[in-house]
Amino acid sequence: MSLLERLNKDMIQAMKNKEKDKLTTIRMMKSSLQNEAIKLGKQELSAEEELTVLSRELKQRKDSLQEFEKAGRQDLVEKLRIEIEHVEQYMPEQLSEEELVSVIKQSIAETGAASKADMGRVMAAIMPKVKGKADGSLVNKLVQQHLS
Repeated sequence: MSLLERLNKDMIQAMKNKEKDKLTTIRMMKSSLQNEAIKLGKQELSAEEELTVLSRELKQRKDSLQEFEKAGRQDLVEKLRIEIEHVEQYMPEQLSEEELVSVIKQSIAETGAASKADMGRVMAAIMPKVKGKADGSLVNKLVQQHLS
């Protein structure tokens, strides 16, 4: 089942169950996927392209969540936490920190990186491997630790 089919099925279920927050989030995700397909001039997105769109949606919400927490907007913080939970249901299972460290060590060895000056090369090697399975800021932090 493609992601769009799954979203359509879940959207119908959310309507039946009168889950307003879930329905709104699913509609936003569907809209983002359809806009990306139009932008790329395609009928359907590949699984990797769908993952890219969902990762972007999740990152936007997490960034907004931090800003709203700083501003003390609890009403918006709760709304965003619910949206983040719904988006995460469609993301692949996240790598554990141990698995992530293993990928990082392997990529450092592959690229022959020795210092923080090689950070860009290491990140370029790692990110395609962990796309959608790990938060970029966590990857960045762990790479910095291993290169220092």
